[in-house]
Amino acid sequence: MNARRKLPSLWLVLILLGTGGCAVGSGTPASTSAPPPDSVYGGGPTAGTTAATITIKDFAYGDPLTVTPGAAVTVTNIDTAPHTVTADEGAAFDAEVKGGGTATFTAPTKPGSYPYHCTFHPNMHGTLIVK
Repeated sequence: MNARRKLPSLWLVLILLGTGGCAVGSGTPASTSAPPPDSVYGGGPTAGTTAATITIKDFAYGDPLTVTPGAAVTVTNIDTAPHTVTADEGAAFDAEVKGGGTATFTAPTKPGSYPYHCTFHPNMHGTLIVK
């Protein structure tokens, strides 16, 4: 008779254990992993993803960055010296960023390859690709 009383309790425990993860807000959260950036500086996410960023480090822009037409591009300057991101031709974009600072500019709306340079440091060159 004692065994019969324990049997329904055992079933109840098994049922509760089997449905414990079904309650709203419980269980293991879904994994959300973002793709790694292409490099330490420049070449970050392409347009249509999170952010388009040119990071200046050690007086260099890094890999070319690809963005969609009219995308917001953030420039992060890790160096202590001020820099610019100035289009080589025309006035497509020109952003100045202080040492340790950030600036934002709008990418051209016409697809193409846009070489740029730093007006303060002529040896610095990069490329913005709009497509």
